Amino acid sequence: MELNGGLQFDMFSESDVEILTPIMKRAFDEDSRRHLNQPEGGPDGYDNGDFLRKYALHEHSDAYKISKDGAPIGAVILWINRNSNVNFLGTIFVDPPLQDQGVGLIIWNFIESKYPDTVIWRSETPGFSKRNHHFYVNKCGFHIVKIANPGNKLEESYHLEKVIKPKRIVE
Repeated sequence: MELNGGLQFDMFSESDVEILTPIMKRAFDEDSRRHLNQPEGGPDGYDNGDFLRKYALHEHSDAYKISKDGAPIGAVILWINRNSNVNFLGTIFVDPPLQDQGVGLIIWNFIESKYPDTVIWRSETPGFSKRNHHFYVNKCGFHIVKIANPGNKLEESYHLEKVIKPKRIVE
């Protein structure tokens, strides 16, 4: 367990799948309602636990259950390449009642502090999710480096990258 900005971060475990799947479903469904005017939608398995079992429990991912005041509120899944220090942010999701309150930025700050050797962070997000673009670009410092399938409302994808500037050592 690690505490950061009032949030608790615990390594993801099998028992978290059942707890976090309804939160993941609410978060992705909120995005679909907000941006696609559809009642629900998300990646395969987001609504039945398969997504979390496949990626959060994957032997090569680092995943964290995130809690606030002792209650689970979301999760993050990372792919850490310790050979190149070019890492991938796979998924962040937060329960909708806590969105747009700075929680995502606390999570991102935790990630950056937890993996200080990272030289490049990469991620990908749906083209329709303008709120995600704002979060990644304006809050976290990512840049859009590619737009895949431009113009296809459901298949468009933004590829993002954040180059971490080396810390200056003052002597």
